[in-house]
Amino acid sequence: MRLLILLGAPGSGKGTQAKLLAEYLGLVHLSTGDILRDEMRRGTQLGSQANQYMTAGELVPDVLILDMIKAKLILDSMTRGFIFDGFPRTVAQAKGLDRLADEVGARIDRVINLAIDDEVVVERLIARSGCSVCGAIYNDVWNPPRRAGFCDKDDSALIRRSDDSESVVRNRLNIYRQQAKPLEEYYSHRALLVRVDGYGMTGQVLARILISLEASGTNDRTQV
Repeated sequence: MRLLILLGAPGSGKGTQAKLLAEYLGLVHLSTGDILRDEMRRGTQLGSQANQYMTAGELVPDVLILDMIKAKLILDSMTRGFIFDGFPRTVAQAKGLDRLADEVGARIDRVINLAIDDEVVVERLIARSGCSVCGAIYNDVWNPPRRAGFCDKDDSALIRRSDDSESVVRNRLNIYRQQAKPLEEYYSHRALLVRVDGYGMTGQVLARILISLEASGTNDRTQV
């Protein structure tokens, strides 16, 4: 079972690229946020435990997140592999994922780091809006709706996230950079980290990622 990890700052486009890569390579896209919501929606024991922390305004412990990931890996064990979107975020989480991979007989093939200038991220996020019904994402600069303020798909009103203000975005970037540097060093020392330019149109970035995987021998749709 192969594992790919996609790292990148908020607004780097890692969520979009993870979905495209999962489809292209035949992998399962794993977002810890999606896993958390699914566990809570299904009312599982893990979901109930996570909800207790979140209700109290606390972070869900790494061990609980890893237990959820393990359950997902076991459930979909017959697939070719998985691509992690935004996880791990810290060296402690990375080490926990290493132990989990060994436990379930998986391997981390490559860690893709989407590199993008902070000013570009700020520009992207403060211009971002989302559909209040279907969740489709738009950007005033890169991907504007056909009719300003309304979704192309269902004509519902578009809303902006309160945490997409410039001051909040810059603070989120500062926190991310502090966490990301040791994580990048951790994977770099293991010769797993690949830096890919995250600037440009979606298709251009995807092409760069695929080229980097091919160069490292991991861009194989049939690899298991």
